Amino acid sequence: MTRALVPILLCAMSACCALASAGEVRREERDTRISEDIPEIPPALVERLQRYANTRSAGLGGWTADGSAILMGTRFANTTQVHRVGMPGGAREQLTFYDEPIAMVAPNPKRDGFVFGKDIGGSEFWQLYWFDGATRETRLLTDGKSRNASPLWSHDGTRLAYTSTARNGSDSDVWVLDLASGDAKPVVIAGGSWSATDFSPDGRSLLVQQDVSINDVRPGVVDLASGKLTLFPVDARPSDGGKAAFGAFRWTRDGKGVYYTSDEGSAFLTLRHHDIASGRVTHLTANAPWNVEVFALSHDGRRLAYVTNEEGYGTLHVINTDTRAELALPPLPKGVIGSIDFDPSDTRIAFDLNSATSPSDLYTVDLGNGGVARWTRSEIGGLDASKFVVPELVRFPTFDKAAGKPRTIPAFYYRPRTASADAKAPVVINIHGGPESQARPVFSADIQFLADELGIAVLVPNVRGSDGYGKDYLKLDNGYQREDSIKDIGALLDWIAKQPELDAQRVAVQGGSYGGYMVLASMTHYNDRLRAGIDVVGISNFVTFLANTESYRRDLRRVEYGDERDPKMQAFLAKISPTTNAKAISKPLFVASGTNDPRVPASEGQQIAATVRANGGDVWYLEFKDEGHGFRKKANSDYYRTAAMLFWQKYLLGAAN
Repeated sequence: MTRALVPILLCAMSACCALASAGEVRREERDTRISEDIPEIPPALVERLQRYANTRSAGLGGWTADGSAILMGTRFANTTQVHRVGMPGGAREQLTFYDEPIAMVAPNPKRDGFVFGKDIGGSEFWQLYWFDGATRETRLLTDGKSRNASPLWSHDGTRLAYTSTARNGSDSDVWVLDLASGDAKPVVIAGGSWSATDFSPDGRSLLVQQDVSINDVRPGVVDLASGKLTLFPVDARPSDGGKAAFGAFRWTRDGKGVYYTSDEGSAFLTLRHHDIASGRVTHLTANAPWNVEVFALSHDGRRLAYVTNEEGYGTLHVINTDTRAELALPPLPKGVIGSIDFDPSDTRIAFDLNSATSPSDLYTVDLGNGGVARWTRSEIGGLDASKFVVPELVRFPTFDKAAGKPRTIPAFYYRPRTASADAKAPVVINIHGGPESQARPVFSADIQFLADELGIAVLVPNVRGSDGYGKDYLKLDNGYQREDSIKDIGALLDWIAKQPELDAQRVAVQGGSYGGYMVLASMTHYNDRLRAGIDVVGISNFVTFLANTESYRRDLRRVEYGDERDPKMQAFLAKISPTTNAKAISKPLFVASGTNDPRVPASEGQQIAATVRANGGDVWYLEFKDEGHGFRKKANSDYYRTAAMLFWQKYLLGAAN
């Protein structure tokens, strides 16, 4: 594998390289990538990164119908595929074999088989396929051209609900498909973005919800026979304008109530039970000042498992649904829990857990004997895990106040062991996307390489607008408050300058998607305090972004960033866009894009690279023709990683070695 990658990573002097004179762009175009002004990657750097490039992870897909195995997604070649593992530490059997990565897996609850989703070239126009476990045959379920996602099985495994743009290409309707016949029809046609969350136990009704924004979700139920859609009333705080966020809904097993998460009347998403007959709502986690991010109901309805997000770390809880008493669980590794699933016997809960020092792996906890079993042990490229840096959670003061006190911003601080007052470490500020997302202490081979191999400190902040800290914090950067989050980066630069072990003269920024915008905006505001920046699939102009992002997501983004059709808002968005202020950027910039990106089109990266370069700036540009919003194919991510590390060596450390 290592030798096969070298020709892809290195640029020999061949016809694919267009050599440039002074002042001209040196452009190289290959089958899957375009690069501009990126130097030849030194073989020594490729070799140095090989072990970091060969880490893997395992994501939970769910239990098989008979409970004999767990389905998961992991990568053994160039892309993530579906695998099956039958016991803790057992061999992983690969079930799908495609050049494109598998994006989603939904095991059938009653049959040997599963549905999976796959797109082409990162377009995110996923098609759904049925994999029959008995015959090992695969069947296309969707139309081959629309965007299809969120597959959900009925409890008897005969029907599949999913969201699809098949009707008009822009609205995401809820469809239901009969597995035996293959017949599918839309059951919710109401405009906007809809998804299904649970079939009723008798299969006659379907819980659905419309996502207007992260703070405005509208749940309801559709009668599958008549097609009647009934929206549930929302009991929101007056200060929230009658809007509230909702997570998943699940029917109780007797069909007399529902479990759900919501921030109605609360700052956080709490777990609740609604009794349909009486209308009574019971708060199950009202006293927890954290979001409940996922939950699962046992098949017999007697136990409810859920995960709280506590300062970025996930904590698993299980309660008895009759008494509401919490069950004692054994100590679990500290990390981030992605998904949870009861096995068919309701005796074990499977979950995937990711930490800063270990990639995501599958675990089970036995509710009978309290045993914890690790089902997978993902490779870390032969690296010594004891040398991995564990981040410290820090808080730094920013420019404004919260509840009359100075507001503080949380950040994860990866401090190199070599950093000291006598050997100050350079710094990379890594800014997450979303913006309604959250940086969490998960494994990153890149961060570990920066900290351990290059001696670079990494700070990963959750600036205002991040999820996980309550909806009031989440809304602090909306609309005309957009640049307040940039001020948080300025406050972080102030904090860095006060740390004796950090070098405030060598600070750089990097980020992806909305984090890419944050990089560009930070470079326009704090150019004199930064050495360089890396923008991956980032927004460079809000007006062109909103005009060119895929139609099915445009209205969702308008709620967050502002509606560019309003002249006043359009003027504001244009004013704060990095392309408008690009003359302020004089420090080196690395821009990376995906040709097929449906969210942030590659034109956003192309235009900021061209604008900064026209101003005399030093710009590296990289674009992958077979990728979208991020780089999911190993060969591509390997090349990007080596180029990024070369960029930091040259412009942050001061020498390419």
